[in-house]
Amino acid sequence: MTKTDTLAALRDRIAHAESIARRDRGATTLIAVSKTHDAAAIQPLIDAGQRVFGENRVQEAQAKWPALMDATPGIELHLVGQLQSNKAEDAVRLFDAIHSVDRPSLVAALAKAVEKVGRAPACFIQVDIGEEPQKGGCAISDLPALLAEAQAAGLPIAGLMCVPPAGLDAAPYFALTARLARDHGLSGLSMGMSDDFETAVTLGATHVRVGSALFGARG
Repeated sequence: MTKTDTLAALRDRIAHAESIARRDRGATTLIAVSKTHDAAAIQPLIDAGQRVFGENRVQEAQAKWPALMDATPGIELHLVGQLQSNKAEDAVRLFDAIHSVDRPSLVAALAKAVEKVGRAPACFIQVDIGEEPQKGGCAISDLPALLAEAQAAGLPIAGLMCVPPAGLDAAPYFALTARLARDHGLSGLSMGMSDDFETAVTLGATHVRVGSALFGARG
């Protein structure tokens, strides 16, 4: 199956999940996570019309995306991995959205970078929904304070992001993330990856982060 066929099939699966949940077709943004894959692997998806991509690391994205973005206007680049505070300015310059805002020091670094660079990527607060500190994300109990701090700093908060524990049913974690977003007046939900994106869509995901189901094994 070509990447074009794979992309079409995956979009159909997303649309089916939207239909099951009685959501509008196209309500979910597919982020093609291209981490560890080179430009040659990415180009077929661009040629097939995919315009939203995700990367885990700033340095890797800097090495391959500027040329791809110059060649194809309209590409939207999302940082879906953890972000070190000392890379905040580089991230603000390159990415259109940052999905891993999870601590006050990063909020401060991003606010400073936004002021300096003059552009403000959409930000998702990452919540440690499964109480797994090794994955990053703020504790659920810390969410109100972090959200208030980010909003006070002028960051455009798009919503919440989560990564449920591996090997467990993701649905309860997605449902909890969706409830937290509603409780805080946020509409964006970055949740769902290759193994569980359909469940995430049925529970309200606005963005799904799909890598291996599109690209196969890591490059």
